[in-house]
Formats: sequence, structure tokens, C-alpha cells
Amino acid sequence: MDVSSTLASIGRAAKMAAVELAFADSELKKSALINASEYLWDSRSEIMSENSKDIEFGKTKNLSDAMLDRLMLDETRIQSIKDSIQTVAEQPEPVGQVLEDWNRPNGLHIQRVRTPLGVVGVIYESRPNVTADAGALCLKAGNAVILRGGSESFNSSNAIHSAMVQGLASVGLPEAAIQLVPTRDRAAVNEMLTMTDYIDVIIPRGGRGLVDLVQRKARVPVFAHLEGIVHIYVDASADPQKTFDVVINAKTRRPGICGAAECLLLHKEVAATWGPDLISTLISEGVTVHADSTLQKIAGTKAAEDQHWGHEFLDMEIAAKTVSSIDDAIAHIQTYGSQHTDCIMAEGLKEVDLFFERLDSAILMHNASTQFSDGGEFGMGAEIGIATGKMHARGPVGAMQLTSFKYLVRGNGTVRT
Repeated sequence: MDVSSTLASIGRAAKMAAVELAFADSELKKSALINASEYLWDSRSEIMSENSKDIEFGKTKNLSDAMLDRLMLDETRIQSIKDSIQTVAEQPEPVGQVLEDWNRPNGLHIQRVRTPLGVVGVIYESRPNVTADAGALCLKAGNAVILRGGSESFNSSNAIHSAMVQGLASVGLPEAAIQLVPTRDRAAVNEMLTMTDYIDVIIPRGGRGLVDLVQRKARVPVFAHLEGIVHIYVDASADPQKTFDVVINAKTRRPGICGAAECLLLHKEVAATWGPDLISTLISEGVTVHADSTLQKIAGTKAAEDQHWGHEFLDMEIAAKTVSSIDDAIAHIQTYGSQHTDCIMAEGLKEVDLFFERLDSAILMHNASTQFSDGGEFGMGAEIGIATGKMHARGPVGAMQLTSFKYLVRGNGTVRT
């Protein structure tokens, strides 16, 4: 395959599709997505068969159990993908929504309205569900999308993509609205990053290596999605039972997702009382705890080293540290965090307000599992990723975040003096 010419052809087709999608009827897009969800469900056996090939491929690459879990699809997860597509389909139409509306003394009437971005390039690793999530959200927002999935999920992504294309074809929308790059060749990634004639924005979804590559080489604007170095600070005022429930869930439910907790900060009063029981419980759940010198006396812990702070494990591992105050906890997060998601466990509202005020993560939580850091859980139906930058989109990137805006200015022969 000539990667350059293949991507150019995909880009031209996407650009043409985006022109048509910009004014596509809302009900037509809704029907395409609902139909796609049904095609997806009807082809679940084929999708799981293709996914089994990806699982075997992942094992040959020595993927961790947590990463294989991210890759795996079964009927329950395919049902979840189907439900996400349908939720996106039922959401209000974003394109054309009037954001502001005002009159000027000079007689002009001005509106600011939502408009599609155009062509979105999504580069992602491992998780095949992103194929459906990104396709559905981009279509809802009137964008064409070029998808470049990870080599591990190549077969699964192709099977899911087929269902999405069937949904488009069923209502007469251009099949090029959702395209999947048909190669594992990493040269395709580098090619997409320079396609300024065709792609309006790039969204990377993966580990630091991928994001660093995209931000370093992209000539196309990028929605930053840094790794989830997620902290949970347990304040002296925290409720023990709530904390046990939240911390165990945040680390162990699915340790390979970006919302999984990676660092536990215990107030010194907690560390001296019930904190050791919390760490022992994590260990009993199979979590490796890299503890600071204060907490190393707890049986089963390992000594934390410098590289464990600010590290995204994406596995059944967590770093744990004692802090003397909430100020110390905030300082640690500001130093080692990725501005993705951070949580405070506390009953004192003053402490919660301080935590929310001083930290600038895209998502801040109070007494809730960081695994809720997800567009679907936010009511967006799905997400393309969690944007950690500060330009345009921030937090879960859903359909609304995949739009820009334009100004509509109406006069009546109005001239400027």
C-alpha cells in the first residue's frame, strides 16, 4: 500500500462528505446512527470472532492483563456500544444551535450558532469501542471522521466500522463520512498529522508516547488528551466507608482506563489510624502498592521510587504517600498530575472548596469514583477522549465539543459611518 496516496484519497473523500454533512437533516443522522447500532448488534458474533484475533495478537505483543481487558469485547460490551450509539442518536441536534442572539444600536442583528468542525482525525490505541464512539459523535456533530485505530484492535475496529458504514448507507448519507485507515503501518499516523488540506483537527487517544508524538509532529490543530495520572486525596475529615468504596472501585474496577486512580494521598491523621487498613485492602484485592517511607511498614507494600510519582500504571498498581495537609496534597498534584481527573475524599466542605479552587484539572471530583471520568457517565452518550488542554474543548469530548461556531449578521441595507 502507498500510505501517502491512500491517505490523500481518504482525505479528499472525507472533505467532500463533510460538506454534505454540514447541512444534513437531523433526523437523517439520527436514523443512520440507530440503524448502525442495530447492524452492530446483529453482527456481534462476527465482531467477537474478529476480536479474538486481536486478543491473540495482543498476547504475542505481551500486553498486560489490564490492556487486554481494554481490548476485549463480549456481548455485554457490544451491548454497551450499541446503547452508546443510540444515546448519541437521541441527543439534541448541536448543529445550528443558537448560542447567543443580540441586537446592536446600529441596527444589526447578530447570532452565534454552532457549526461542524469539518473533518476530524482520531488516532487511538487498543480500545475498539472508540471506532463506534468517535464515528457516532462526529456524525452527530456534522463532521466527517478519519479513524486510525491501534494495531492491537485492527480486526475488531474493522468489524465495528463496517456496521457504522451500513448505517450511513441505509439512509443515503455518504459512506466516506466515517472512514477507517486500512493499515497497521505507523506511517499512516505521521501522514495524518500533516494533512492540513483535509483534516481540521486531530484527537489522539492513547498513552504518553502517542500523545507526545502527535503534539510534536502535528501540523493540524490537536485536542490534547494526556495520560490519566489520577490522584485521590483522603482528607482527615473523610468518611472511612465512603473512602474504602471509592478507592477500591477507582483502582480495581478497570485499572487499564484513563480514569483509574494511580496515586493515593493520605492525610497524616488518616495514615496514623485507618489508612493502613485501606492500603491492606488494596493489597488483598491484588493491587501492588508503592508506598513512601511512612507507609512501608504496612505488610505487603513495596518501596516507592521517584518514577512512581506522576506515573500512569494502567494496571493493578498504585503509588501511596502521606501528606501533612491539604496544601501538601494540592502541591503534590500540581507537581505530578496531568490535569485529567483528581478526587478529594472529605466531609469538610471548606476542604472540598479549597481543592476545587486551587486545582485546575479538567475534572475534579468529591466523594466519587474517578472511574466516572467518562463522557457516557456525564450523559454525553459516549466520548472521543478526555481533553486536558485549555483551548476549545476540555474534559469529556462529546458531540457538542466537536463543533465550532460562526456569526450570522443580518442588516437592512445597514452601512457603517
